[in-house]
Amino acid sequence: MAKKDSRGLVTVICQACKKVTYRTEKNSDTTKDKLSLNKYCKNCRKVCEFKETKTK
Repeated sequence: MAKKDSRGLVTVICQACKKVTYRTEKNSDTTKDKLSLNKYCKNCRKVCEFKETKTK
């Protein structure tokens, strides 16, 4: 029997303009702290820091 999948969907929000442009997966068993990524924001037109927020 297969194990339960521990990867969950996570929404990341731009810290500069507060827009949601990305959703990604995160393994909640191995990564307990919040996700922080540097990604391109199409609203700001530059690379910004994106932090994890609650999925709606």
